[in-house]
Amino acid sequence: MLPKGPAKLPISKMNMCGIGAALMRRQMRNKKVQALPELIQMARELGVKIVACSMSMDVMEIPREDLVGVDEFAGVASFLREACESRVTLFI
Repeated sequence: MLPKGPAKLPISKMNMCGIGAALMRRQMRNKKVQALPELIQMARELGVKIVACSMSMDVMEIPREDLVGVDEFAGVASFLREACESRVTLFI
């Protein structure tokens, strides 16, 4: 029952039986944005480290096993410490 990669991930708990993710993929195609698996691959090639926020995961009831390709899990304090030392930080 676990996702089989970014293409199979639900968009949120309000996934609407897969319609939400399908609409998002369509919108990305219409705007000529690369698909999520390709964006992740590109980020990996550039040396990007993916850190998941443990507090957000707790609030949204997302188990660690559901996240694919995450390098580490960290709280807000850890994120802020690393962000201060980084050249570039993207918070989503």
